[in-house]
Amino acid sequence: MKKVLLSAYALGALFATAAQADVTVKANAATLKFSGTHYLGFVHSEPEQGDSSDYFETRRNYFQVKAYFKDRPKDYMRLTLDTHNEKSGEVNVRLKYAYLYLDNVLENTGVEMGQVHRPWIDYEEHHGWLYRSIAKTFVEESNGAHFSNSADKGINFKTKTANFSSELAIVNGEGYHGQDNDGENGLSYEWRLTASLFGNADKHVHATRDTYGEISFTGQYNTKTLKNDEDFVWYGVHAVYNQPDFLIAGIYLTSDDAGSANNAKTGSGWSLNGEYRPAPKWAILGRYDTFENDNNVKREEYIAGAAYTYSKNVKFIGNIFHIDPDTDTDNDAQDKYMLTAEVKW
Repeated sequence: MKKVLLSAYALGALFATAAQADVTVKANAATLKFSGTHYLGFVHSEPEQGDSSDYFETRRNYFQVKAYFKDRPKDYMRLTLDTHNEKSGEVNVRLKYAYLYLDNVLENTGVEMGQVHRPWIDYEEHHGWLYRSIAKTFVEESNGAHFSNSADKGINFKTKTANFSSELAIVNGEGYHGQDNDGENGLSYEWRLTASLFGNADKHVHATRDTYGEISFTGQYNTKTLKNDEDFVWYGVHAVYNQPDFLIAGIYLTSDDAGSANNAKTGSGWSLNGEYRPAPKWAILGRYDTFENDNNVKREEYIAGAAYTYSKNVKFIGNIFHIDPDTDTDNDAQDKYMLTAEVKW
């Protein structure tokens, strides 16, 4: 084993001290890359019924390491840990990702094996909705469609060419913090197919520097789900256009939870979001979500805010978040006024 290169911005001082003390760090990997993401915030909440509240929160804290292999430098093992605030007030650490990535196992196609990305949410967070620190994507948001989450145990084939990218996955279907039930439930077959209008689907795009336009078809066929022992199917169409001055994106979703009539997850809805960048480091953002289910319950969300990029590692966001879980009543609606520090290293 040889000395490894440690790309760990936040741990630099620690390893500098280790080097001065002639400490050798070893691993069965050519390179270890450490990174972290943190969503730190303050919320003032005003419900339609009841008293207002004020509180600080660490919404999420991700710690990640990738171990790259010497003989195949694009292959790696990834481990990501995530803190989560429980209703009891406890902050727990749970496993978000733990997968082996093998590059180019097929033409232009790599594969994740283990606790992997599900095909849709990570894509939208990097191309369409860029503010996960204040709200989840429409597909995942509890007051949005609330269909799926971002990781699960299984396998995911990821293809990239200039004009097309895709992810095709088979996973357990209950999600990374759901109950797998020892395989008694069926598997979930999930997909994302994306066409690039500008031929840069194989590039890592940057919203403030690049122009891109993409159209995607996404969804999942989740067989024999734990909650009702029947199939759950959803699919949607998403489009995004971005240039350095602005972004606009939207998605339409429809779903069928086959096991139950008048089910809360059977229905349709759509989401539209945009971002305008009037000056360097500044952005104005907005989003609207609406979903109506078979119980004739229609829920809506509005987000409006502004963001300031303080540095390469830190972004500050201030926003208003209006949540209405049932538009036929006013009892459960609320407004949130949020301040957020989004930290990445």
